[in-house]
Amino acid sequence: MAIVRVVGALVLLSLASGQKPTEAPRGICLHIKSNQYDPYHVNDVAGCFTKCKRLGDNTCDVDNLQRYWLQYEVYLVGNNALETVDMPSVKALVQNFSTDISEDLLFSLEPSQIPRQVMKGEDQPPDRVRLPKSLFQVLPGNKSMVRLAITVLDIGEGNVFKGPRLSQDDGSSVLNNRMVGLSAGPTPVTGLSEPVEIIFSHQHQSANVILTCVFWDGAKGTTGDWASRGCSTELTAKGTICRCDHLTFFALLLRPTLDLATAQALTRISQAGCGTSMIFLAFTMVLYIVLRLSLQRFKSEDAPKIHVSLSISLFLLNLSFLINVGSSSQGSTASCRARAAVFHYFLLCAFTWMGLEAFHLYLLAIRVLNTYFGHYFLKLSLLGWGLPALVVIGTGSSNSYGLYTIRDQENRTSLELCWFQKEPALYATVHSYFLFTFLFGAVVLALVAWKICTVTSATAGKGQGQTWKTVLTVLGLSSLVGMTWGLSILTPLGLSTIYIFALFNSLQGVFLFCWFTILYFPSQRATSSSSSGTGTARLDQAHSMSHE
Repeated sequence: MAIVRVVGALVLLSLASGQKPTEAPRGICLHIKSNQYDPYHVNDVAGCFTKCKRLGDNTCDVDNLQRYWLQYEVYLVGNNALETVDMPSVKALVQNFSTDISEDLLFSLEPSQIPRQVMKGEDQPPDRVRLPKSLFQVLPGNKSMVRLAITVLDIGEGNVFKGPRLSQDDGSSVLNNRMVGLSAGPTPVTGLSEPVEIIFSHQHQSANVILTCVFWDGAKGTTGDWASRGCSTELTAKGTICRCDHLTFFALLLRPTLDLATAQALTRISQAGCGTSMIFLAFTMVLYIVLRLSLQRFKSEDAPKIHVSLSISLFLLNLSFLINVGSSSQGSTASCRARAAVFHYFLLCAFTWMGLEAFHLYLLAIRVLNTYFGHYFLKLSLLGWGLPALVVIGTGSSNSYGLYTIRDQENRTSLELCWFQKEPALYATVHSYFLFTFLFGAVVLALVAWKICTVTSATAGKGQGQTWKTVLTVLGLSSLVGMTWGLSILTPLGLSTIYIFALFNSLQGVFLFCWFTILYFPSQRATSSSSSGTGTARLDQAHSMSHE
């Protein structure tokens, strides 16, 4: 859209003057005259914003082009005869201001208009810059008047002012391809006690986009790059407020959380983790069958049955995920909806059995008394496998399943998955469902951890070995109630938390196998003789109790 606006403006100017639109002359983007800032030359160099579109283009000297515009504001401040610049790609206001002002100054940054000062009592424009009155008192020179330049550059969709951080292949971009420059001359202004504010208006961005206030750091790398040092970002309902403690060129950077490369990396991590978990979950089920055949008590105990039910639900969840990811864009619409429903069902089953693990843990470790229920495991099974089925049937009847596509800022597909096509159904049947089971499990786990620590400190002191046993027990119980899924709450904090969530959550099956093996594989006599008397041992034994 930025290119369309620039070309449209040039066409209108040409129609008014009877001349052809101005284009960057041949070779000007490669051989830049750094000290030439007459209007004709500036307008020609501005054409390089659209001409230099390809990285490695041998017809453009991107480094010199960027330095040219960084020095342009210094030229504006030093030219006392110049007050405004009005070109298709360059708009600037240059004014003298008294250092003894009594209030902050506000300037509009309306698109396609020269920046102008907003007087007191006027409505504040959506795009604006606020200069604090303290700024004028710290500017170099000790003069009663200072000269400031406010510049807006339309940098187009080329590779000028993009830098290594803003790769053209992952959908990252500068908002509206606009840079806002603030300059008081050749002397750098940094470390302001009260920051300048630049407000960028924009529509609400999706959760898949990270907005960051940045400035152009010409000293970064070999050709300069975007940096956020000294700037803070505040998101509002109508835009973003950037606060920075220095003067230079600023912009709002839009970067997809899940660009194509990130989505592919996360998919590989999840596939590897799910495959590994499936192997260990299968080992868990085989181990349970062996113990059930060799030990008579395993036929009547409920705790191992619940563990294995959770293992089965996670095994089928991982299997459905691998099938879904591998064939999401293949087949008919009906088959995609079926895969989404199956994936949704086993996801809810896993959530439900994690909640039932927490409920069983509550009965054994917290309530203790009056915990008998007739046909206990049968009732748990009806709830664990039946409730998710009812939710999926209701969701499917509302036609909520379909192809779910994650796109980057350039509208390119990052990931396709047979999932939900209606967000309200996703929030109601997945997010709310998970939040309820997770909070219940977290509360129960916290109570159990407190009880273990209390009993341990009262009976066995605070030995280092006993402390580690307590920690490992709590970690093992956390895998049963699904605490690794709680990392999803932290994913909005950044890309690193998304990677951590994908890694630890996909390995839940490994953690379950380790817990099951430690809890049930050793002989009961060895376990009792080596650990009796401690709070942790009693909790381990409690997990092996039966609801007979």
